[in-house]
Amino acid sequence: MSAFLIAHSTIKNPEKFQDYAKAVPSTLTAFGGEVALKGKVAEVMTGKHDFNMVGVLKFPNRSSAKNWYQSPAYQALIPNRDEAADIVIISYDEP
Repeated sequence: MSAFLIAHSTIKNPEKFQDYAKAVPSTLTAFGGEVALKGKVAEVMTGKHDFNMVGVLKFPNRSSAKNWYQSPAYQALIPNRDEAADIVIISYDEP
C-alpha cells in the first residue's frame, strides 16, 4: 500500500527554499520515494488554509516514508527548510 507525505508550506525565503527543493529529490531514491506533485495553491474552495505551496511525495509504504524522513540525508536539510518556509508535513496511507 503506497504512502504519501503532503507538505503544506508558506515560503519565507525563496532562495533558501529553492536550495531545499532542489536537494530533496536526491534523498528520496534510497527509499523508493518520488515527487508526485508540487505547486502553488490556486484557490481555497472550502474552509481556511494559510499555506500557499504544496508538495506531495509518494513512497511504497509508510515505513519507507518514515525512514526517509528520519534519514541523515533528509535530517541534514531540515535547518535550511525551517529557515526557508513555515511547513506542515502529514503522512497518509493509500486506502
